[in-house]
Amino acid sequence: MDFTLNDEQRQLQQLARDFARKEIIPIAAEYDRREELPWQVVEKAFEVGLLNPTIPEHAGGLGLGMFDECLIGEELAYGCMGIYTVLMASELGIAPILIGGTEEQQARFLGPLTEKAGLAAFALSEPGNGSDAAGMATVARDDGDAWILNGTKMWISNGGVAEFNVVFATTDKNGGHKATVALVVPKDAPGFSHHKIGHKMGQRASLTSELVFEDVRVPKENQLGGLGDGFKIAMKTLDKTRIPVAAGSVGIARRAMEESIKYAKEREAFGKPITEFQAIQFKLAEMAMGIETGRLMYQKAAWLVDQGMPHGFESAIAKAYCSEMAFSAANEGIQVHGGYGYVGEYPVEKLLRDVKLNMIYEGTNEIQRVVIARNLLK
Repeated sequence: MDFTLNDEQRQLQQLARDFARKEIIPIAAEYDRREELPWQVVEKAFEVGLLNPTIPEHAGGLGLGMFDECLIGEELAYGCMGIYTVLMASELGIAPILIGGTEEQQARFLGPLTEKAGLAAFALSEPGNGSDAAGMATVARDDGDAWILNGTKMWISNGGVAEFNVVFATTDKNGGHKATVALVVPKDAPGFSHHKIGHKMGQRASLTSELVFEDVRVPKENQLGGLGDGFKIAMKTLDKTRIPVAAGSVGIARRAMEESIKYAKEREAFGKPITEFQAIQFKLAEMAMGIETGRLMYQKAAWLVDQGMPHGFESAIAKAYCSEMAFSAANEGIQVHGGYGYVGEYPVEKLLRDVKLNMIYEGTNEIQRVVIARNLLK
């Protein structure tokens, strides 16, 4: 493995870094307070090529790999994890179509996203069901050339504004994995509605919604794979898309460290900058150790994806380790800032609120440990 960036990757990384500093950081706190998705950032990301970059070339996209996607992700999350989640969740919605869709379906569903700014969404979790993906209550009833969809999905990023939602459902509540289907549902489908979930602890600039399906007719040409493939497509998707969560976590940790260094150089106690105290130096050193280790882990997992090699074990480690490392870095960042870290005048309190979700979505860190342990014991 050689993680030396080539010229194109360095340019891509710099593009994302400049975008975060110019377009995201100046507005992040405002949209966090307003609990609104900054659509202008989505449009600007589309204009510069940072929106939906994994859409394959045959569908009109750039066809970037996982490693490149993660390079972008670390930089954007440095600016704001909530705003990054808007873009990352679109890739999450695209991934099942890349995994389970035909080339015709990829062109039909993803092609329009290359023509104008648009998002995708991934709808798996339900009000009473998260990690037990095979226990879905959303039902798809066979109606000849279509499925009739009824049920509710919960905690769906981009739900309601996405051009389409990849919805996972069961055809038989007693059928387990073999009864699952993955269906692409356009946002204007009759019988489909959504409700914004507000008052979130963090990542408030991303839209999180409850999706409701009432006799929504979905043509069978919108089905990804065959009957029983829904669960497999969902799990393969999450095995891949946990890695950008890890990359985003590293971005948050890096921001926490850099903000702490900046503040500690300016803050004086007992007649000298607090950077001269070993207690502060050790906190910064721990942050750096975690960032460097986490980056290597997410890059290894991303490299495995791009090589077409098994990666579920590594992606679970990357997601769990990086999100917990970043939470610790943000927490210590607040400690370095003292009382100022506890209020919104400095960005570190938002980093802590935002990164907490990284330990929960796309599979809780407890589920990541289940994945890791199963790999060890099988």
